[in-house]
Amino acid sequence: MQVARIDPFFKRLFAVVAIGIGLWLIYLLIPVILPFLTAFILAYLLNPIVARLARIMPRWLSILIVYTAIILGFGVLLWWLLPTLWTQIESAWEYFPRLVEWYNSDIRVWVNDNSRFNLPVLESQIVSDTLVEYLNKNYNVADAQSFLMYIMNSGLTVINNTGLVVLVPILTFYFLFNWNERLQTWKAALPATSSKKIIEIARDCDKALMAFIKGQLLVMILLGVVYAVQLQLIGLELGLIIGMVAGIASFVPYLGFGIGFIAAIIAGLFQFGMDWLQLGLIAGAFMVGQAVEGYILQPLLLGDKIGLSPLWVIFAVLAGASLLGFVGMLIALPVSAIINVLFRHAYAAYQNTDWYKGRKQYKLFE
Repeated sequence: MQVARIDPFFKRLFAVVAIGIGLWLIYLLIPVILPFLTAFILAYLLNPIVARLARIMPRWLSILIVYTAIILGFGVLLWWLLPTLWTQIESAWEYFPRLVEWYNSDIRVWVNDNSRFNLPVLESQIVSDTLVEYLNKNYNVADAQSFLMYIMNSGLTVINNTGLVVLVPILTFYFLFNWNERLQTWKAALPATSSKKIIEIARDCDKALMAFIKGQLLVMILLGVVYAVQLQLIGLELGLIIGMVAGIASFVPYLGFGIGFIAAIIAGLFQFGMDWLQLGLIAGAFMVGQAVEGYILQPLLLGDKIGLSPLWVIFAVLAGASLLGFVGMLIALPVSAIINVLFRHAYAAYQNTDWYKGRKQYKLFE
């Protein structure tokens, strides 16, 4: 009896359609997948700590201890940070009349005397009324209370839609609790002929990622301290918050320096006016910070963990920003670290081929 065979074209067509439908379903399920993906990333980051504690206690208890430590850490940080932040925000608000006065007495006079432009005189009340009118027109708010309610309602809508605040810690707990069993299941599902190589590549990626994350966190903290201490010594009243923000934003190369430098110069203009000595000291503080980051912190704490040249780092950040915006900038370097590991293994495999060694040529090149 002759068995009917399916035409290879229809097999390929079926495979392409199945892949397309699968990608379409994934796209539709992005709001559902996002909490799981976030929880998996957090579980991956917390697993080394949980695994060490699990050697001396039940795993569920070690997870709860890690959760408790994180909550207490954030609580202590907010308890220390919020009063200082509030004081500095009040100081920033007090700079506004100084800015208007500086514009009227210096900038406006200089521009009117040295150009054909005739800048108008600004008054604090006019600027405030214009801002309120803009908010009322674009956000349908009449006063500060309704504007605050608008922000809270918007935030609650986001939370209700994503469920991240409540769902992610629960999902992270389950990922952590069954982490080892899940890894064993994934290992057992690998093809026997390739499992050893796949596990080797996965371990190299894990080492590169963890080394980068640990080193980058230390760089962010220490760089924030360097910026904040220098700006406080200079006398910049907003120096603490600007330095901390610059340190945190340094996770994206050159972003922390750019944000911190611009914010510090603007705050310096508000506080000191056109005092070139103070502005020069602020600029010098960020130059020192860049030197400390480039020549001390990154070589000692990161070294060649990523294995990318500065040119590739800049390209990776720009490519990530172009593809995924700000999120792409955040994940550009970790993804580049993984790609670099994969490339090294692919290049090593290529060097072992007969074609690379000249023993065999493909018909295309003969």
